[in-house]
Amino acid sequence: MGPTLPSSARERLIVALDVPGPREAVALLDRLGEEVLWVKIGLELFCSAGPEIVRESAGRRKKVFLDLKFHDIPNTVGRAVEAVARLPIQLVNMHAAAGARAMEAARDAVRGRDDLGVIAVTRLTSDAGGEADFEDVARMAETVAEAKLFGVVCPAGASSRLRERFGDRLARICPGIRPAGAQANDQVSIATPAAAVRAGAHWLVVGRPVTQAGDPAEAARRIRAELEAS
Repeated sequence: MGPTLPSSARERLIVALDVPGPREAVALLDRLGEEVLWVKIGLELFCSAGPEIVRESAGRRKKVFLDLKFHDIPNTVGRAVEAVARLPIQLVNMHAAAGARAMEAARDAVRGRDDLGVIAVTRLTSDAGGEADFEDVARMAETVAEAKLFGVVCPAGASSRLRERFGDRLARICPGIRPAGAQANDQVSIATPAAAVRAGAHWLVVGRPVTQAGDPAEAARRIRAELEAS
């Protein structure tokens, strides 16, 4: 189980709160306002601010993707997922490379939380690209499906292949999204928002093009407008 798959541009957009600490995160949440429904809380912010920033985000009516990329032995992964499942989050991820048993432990750890989806990272967008890498993503996705997780984190370029193979059985969350003309920064596998959705992405994770904009809410609006027009 997991959250309902998105059906609107506002539901598709996840903004990454990749900021150093809670003060910056709260300020960014204030600037985003009601324009953004989903936020991603990653390692830097979670290590700095702890679970309270998850509660703060949820208290502001945000849905939370907790991006901690668990990768350890099955028992440790299961216990870690069980711990964070007590927080008001809707998505949490781990590395598919941790293996089938670890993914099954994570799946079992969220029983009773029908609204929480465990997803697995197939390949980081900072080093993904090329046909061989996409074949690797597809192989990992097979293991994720066999473990009955909610979905995968994958490069947008692999989405069409995964859509053909799995349909909506695996949710596809795609980082590395850049509006036309935006800098790639440290991302290798990137796509525009409209291209990613056409390829089969369900959710789009956008960071710096929104968070480092002069007006983050307006940047989010422009991305939503691009999606609505596509």
